[in-house]
Amino acid sequence: MAANNRRMSGKKGAQVGSGGQRRRGLEGKGPTPPAEARKGHKKNRIAGAKSKQLVRKPSPRGGRGGKGTSEMVVGRNSVVEALREGVPATMLYVQQFIDNDERVREALQLAADRGGIHLMEAPRPELDRMTNGLNHQGLVLQVPPYEYAHPEDLAAAAYDEGRDPLIVALDGVTDPRNLGAVVRSVSAFGGHGVVVPERRAAGMTAGAWKTSAGAAARTPVARASNLTRALEAYKKAGLVVVGLAADGEATVGDLEALGGPVVIVVGSEGKGLSRLVGETCDFRVRIPMPGGTESLNAGVAAGVVLYEAARKRG
Repeated sequence: MAANNRRMSGKKGAQVGSGGQRRRGLEGKGPTPPAEARKGHKKNRIAGAKSKQLVRKPSPRGGRGGKGTSEMVVGRNSVVEALREGVPATMLYVQQFIDNDERVREALQLAADRGGIHLMEAPRPELDRMTNGLNHQGLVLQVPPYEYAHPEDLAAAAYDEGRDPLIVALDGVTDPRNLGAVVRSVSAFGGHGVVVPERRAAGMTAGAWKTSAGAAARTPVARASNLTRALEAYKKAGLVVVGLAADGEATVGDLEALGGPVVIVVGSEGKGLSRLVGETCDFRVRIPMPGGTESLNAGVAAGVVLYEAARKRG
């Protein structure tokens, strides 16, 4: 009997708790997937890059670039001008027992005609508190936070339209009026948006909205946490990065790259491009100025280069 048990213990077979591993090991794994579907394969990486450019849909106004901060426009003239220029607004605060002059009546009429702007009557001490003691003259307009796009959305929108991206990036531009002027020029010459850094740069304030003369409603502004990395991502997506510099190697009119997918980088009037951004550019070009002026502000410089890019594309 003992010998029989020894023979039985040496017999091969499924063990308790094996979970059928041997049986699954004999099953086939199916056909080999195509190269595009195999992770790590060169064709898989190429397909992934194309999907980012051509398949991805940009969200309207993005939202993935984050929100700005809310803003108060104070004073009768400023409020009326903001309403005339279509600056987004959610609330118009009117002081109780205010002297009802022509500007007050126009502000109330503009807010009512636009719709979506709530009217709120408030005592003077409350308006003083809201504006930190500024001379509000009884009128305060609340501007909601701006919904920034993501830099990738600008290029994706152009590719979805079957067009080469034309984008302007601002490096160290701190005046909101310059930002508004650039947005207006981008819209006028068929560009796809503007990129601004998240820190130490102008944002889409009420002043930028007014200077854009309505163009900000149809031309997205994206915000980048790191401008250099955003430019590197554009280069990987096939865009050429062109920086404006007084000592540029070529003139704007000679650069044929402006006729293709391009990002035009404009620095501040005083300092120009920062070192890292300048080193990231594929080309550094200058605007010929026979009149002898040393530099142009960001809005004018962007307009000149955008005109040249539109001419080469047209």
